[in-house]
Amino acid sequence: MVRSRSSWLSAVLLALAVLLGLAGPAPAATPPPLTGATGASVAETVAAMQPGWNLGNTLDATGPDETSWGNPRVTRAQLSAIRDQGFRSVRIPVTWSRHQGPAPDHTIEPAQLARVTEVAGWALAEGLYVMVNVHHDSWQWIMEMPSRPDAVLERFTATYEQIAAAFRDAPPELLLESVNEPFFEGSSGDAENAELLHRLNAAFVSVVRDSGGVNATRPLVLSTLHASSEQERLDELAASIATIDDPALVATVHFYGYWPFSVNVAGNTRFDEVARQDLTDTFDRVHDTFTARGVPVIVGEYGLLGFDRSTETVQQGEKLKFFEFLGHYARQKQLTTMLWDNGQHFDRTAERWRDPALFRQISTSWTVDSATGSTDQVFVPATGAPADATVVLDLAGTEVTGVRHGADTLLPGGDYVLSGDRLTLTADTLARLTAGRPHGVAAVLTVEFARGAPWDVHIIRYETPLLSDATGTTAGFDVPAAFRGDRLATMEAVYADGGNAGPHDWTSFKEFGAAFSPDYTGERITLTPEFFDGIRDGSTVRLTFHFWSGATGDYTLTRSGTTVTGTAGG
Repeated sequence: MVRSRSSWLSAVLLALAVLLGLAGPAPAATPPPLTGATGASVAETVAAMQPGWNLGNTLDATGPDETSWGNPRVTRAQLSAIRDQGFRSVRIPVTWSRHQGPAPDHTIEPAQLARVTEVAGWALAEGLYVMVNVHHDSWQWIMEMPSRPDAVLERFTATYEQIAAAFRDAPPELLLESVNEPFFEGSSGDAENAELLHRLNAAFVSVVRDSGGVNATRPLVLSTLHASSEQERLDELAASIATIDDPALVATVHFYGYWPFSVNVAGNTRFDEVARQDLTDTFDRVHDTFTARGVPVIVGEYGLLGFDRSTETVQQGEKLKFFEFLGHYARQKQLTTMLWDNGQHFDRTAERWRDPALFRQISTSWTVDSATGSTDQVFVPATGAPADATVVLDLAGTEVTGVRHGADTLLPGGDYVLSGDRLTLTADTLARLTAGRPHGVAAVLTVEFARGAPWDVHIIRYETPLLSDATGTTAGFDVPAAFRGDRLATMEAVYADGGNAGPHDWTSFKEFGAAFSPDYTGERITLTPEFFDGIRDGSTVRLTFHFWSGATGDYTLTRSGTTVTGTAGG
């Protein structure tokens, strides 16, 4: 008789009761067949996991417990809500280090192991596929393998002996992932890195397979070095998989986009052809190296790196285009994707999306292509008569069916003109929508299509931002800024006597959120201590603030020790 997901959870709870002395020995269980309870191939299992979601910054937190990084304690209701959002799998990152005893046994605290199996069991009971891993241990002790190879391998093996035993009879909808973003400190280079990672992955597969039960055929997930998608790293993992020679292996990489766009540095404020080609090339490499050769692939984390600071690091319309294209191309290349969510996307207490428009774009991309626009912002000057404004549409094979303003339908040929892929909002329409409105978003127009997600266009009434003089220190300097409806895109910094100033001195454009950050409510632009770490003492720096309307603002800084003086103007 095949064991179900719910019966496995019951068995786990009974085993824990035995461990804690609360029940008698569990009766011997009949091992499930080696073909796996569902009989699905590994490729079919991975395909069925699309789309996936990460329970990030929770059981992987390095503090005392799962709430240490600001997220609430996991409940079954949260996992049920995630399933209801359309997700079919959940990755459960786990950091084990703080919950392990000393060598040689490296015993995992029973309460921690019980908690991980409980959360995994809830997810399985909710009909989700599950992937459990060894997570931040990668930089807490696994990274030391070049200098302590035997000790690290011993601990890694002991860790997985316990994890494998806990999940021995879990249904095959649960996958185990060897290690998150592995790397090695102090190695001699690529060859040693590849050899060390192969030793870890081979030990992982051997330990899990030897534990028997469903583990004998359970899909096992192996990462490239750093979870990188560079061809050299892909080739290393492909060689390792060939050597291990196990039919139920899955490859995994992570993807956070073209780095300058992903963090908004070097003036890469848009999801342009360079950023698009980077994604295309990455997914092509992964597909050609693994998927096309019969090894399924899970993109175990995806998102934008700038989200680590704020989801506002990348402008809304540009991020929507990124996620739309990512979903589109992942479907083309048969890649299963798992959204990285450290609590900034799905509010696990309120059980709703913090940015519904973002999730609408992401979730639609799982099944169909959606049209997008060249921009989702139309700036209308607060003074003078507005001009017509055109948004170029990437129709993605569909067609416009209408344009709405709230419950009102705009009239084609009057309120707007559609010519091929060009949507032109007439001057009269823009004047009507912004008349008497304060600075900022005066209206949101929704462009609807025959297929896919709609595209929102924000009509923004603005005037050129005003910057003011200020004094402060290198511990943090605020530029007074009356934004007057405009939004900050990026900032340049150059020395008055020549050369790029500040961190990333290979470019004049600084990193959004790291070197500078706008506060629209507080009407200021903060220059961070990290920015001043890259500014020479006694120097004069000329800043240029670039706004999304196309306006610019010049500002001059003078640093003397820790004192900073700022003057509006060039």
